[in-house]
Amino acid sequence: MEPVENHPHLPDASFDGGDLDCGNGLLLLIRRHIDPLERGQLLEIRSTEISVKEDLPAWCRMTSNELISWTRQGPQQSFLVCKGSVSEYEKLQAERVNARSIRPLKMAAAFKPVTVKRLDPLPAPAPVPEILPLSVMGVGSWPRPRWMVQALHEHVENRLSEEEFQATADDAVRLAVEAQLRAGVDVITDGEQRRDSYASFVGGILDNCQLIPLTDLLPLVDDPREFEQEMRALDIPANEVRHPAVFGPLGRSRPLAVHELEFVKMLTRGPGVSGKAVGPPIKVALPGPYLLTRTMWMECISDRAYATREQLAEDVVRVLREELYCLLAAGTALVQFDEPVLSEVVFSGPKNKRSFMCGALSEKGDVQTELDFARELINKVVAGAPQSRTALHICRGNWTPNESAALSGDYRPLLSLLKSLNVGTYFLELCTPRAGEMDVLRALPEDRRIGVGVVNQKLAVVESVDEIVAKAQAAINLFGRERVLLNPDCGFATFADNPVSSPKIAEAKLAAIVKARERLMKV
Repeated sequence: MEPVENHPHLPDASFDGGDLDCGNGLLLLIRRHIDPLERGQLLEIRSTEISVKEDLPAWCRMTSNELISWTRQGPQQSFLVCKGSVSEYEKLQAERVNARSIRPLKMAAAFKPVTVKRLDPLPAPAPVPEILPLSVMGVGSWPRPRWMVQALHEHVENRLSEEEFQATADDAVRLAVEAQLRAGVDVITDGEQRRDSYASFVGGILDNCQLIPLTDLLPLVDDPREFEQEMRALDIPANEVRHPAVFGPLGRSRPLAVHELEFVKMLTRGPGVSGKAVGPPIKVALPGPYLLTRTMWMECISDRAYATREQLAEDVVRVLREELYCLLAAGTALVQFDEPVLSEVVFSGPKNKRSFMCGALSEKGDVQTELDFARELINKVVAGAPQSRTALHICRGNWTPNESAALSGDYRPLLSLLKSLNVGTYFLELCTPRAGEMDVLRALPEDRRIGVGVVNQKLAVVESVDEIVAKAQAAINLFGRERVLLNPDCGFATFADNPVSSPKIAEAKLAAIVKARERLMKV
């Protein structure tokens, strides 16, 4: 596209990116300003960085926005970008003429790091209902209704107020909890309805962090075309899935999940004999510290706030530790840390440059270095917490129902790590053949419980009760009844935009596990 003397249309919003290039902060500013716009509205981007005229058109193509025109006067360039297509701009103009008004914009200012506050001392854990042997529960996520997915997008783009979003999410959580109660599970989760994904959601809550679509990362990778092809091959909705970007020291001025817990308690607690509120145990899942560090450590973004990923990891540990203790104090029976990317460490090889374990796109070192790093981070987070109320979840990828797209391999390469972690329960993928034989886990410490995956959430067919009983009985024979919990291999909807199961199938699978448990209890 050749430069023009003047833009053909007036922008709805504009900002000056100065000499920032697309790999060093400009994309964060673009995202901050384009998200609040309606589709069809126009954003002017001013820049003195010469590389932007090459990188911005590629970004527009990948993000399905349209570059309308650009001007140049000496070193100063100006780019006019339509959010969406020009046809959407024309439609919006027609609506403006008819309505003679448009919803006011909620524009985001350029990012400025805020002061981080630390929680000291950490609160003491509160007493909670016991999680009994053979208890049935989901791993975490539940399919979001279509209207909840829409609300998630509008909220992250500043087009839906916090109050409206939370009210919508409350309705979605009610549906998820009611489905679990109908199925007869013993431990409840909120289905992660308020989260765009099980891991990256923290990027929209933590101080000095923001969520950007995966497509915004294209200028930051060595080969954008190859990156895009990999995302398509792995069935990743890169336009919709967002990735946390760090631009200052991480802080936790708002809870990550305590509010989720409080709403589930309100839905499930009733008056007990003593007059105190009682209800089923509640589990809350959080992304693990190794996963978050790998996810957030993106060169040309996070290195403006942290010199090394180890420095970033220190703050990741701190905010997760604060959240863990606040959840325990608020009455969470079990806090589960999700670390599926550990399987990417040991199973991905030269032919697997990127397995997209929920955004762990940064480089990694050799296997032992990464496992040692993960061990250190996880044990720092859970230090001092009741072991019986902490857990770890590992799977081999859950972004698509396509089994062939996920990693394969048994737990043998992870055994040494698992034995050295100070958590009380492992929730493990064990139903899919990709997970190998369960016997490998015989070496796990005898004081740890095993959440055994007895149904495959990727399959649209509900496993028979006989099949589930056989899988569970094999686990009981191996570990002993007291150590076994029962669950699906993974969550039913890792990403809001890419569920691997439907609500109907998810409920039926949990109900089948409950029936199998009832049969086992009679043995």
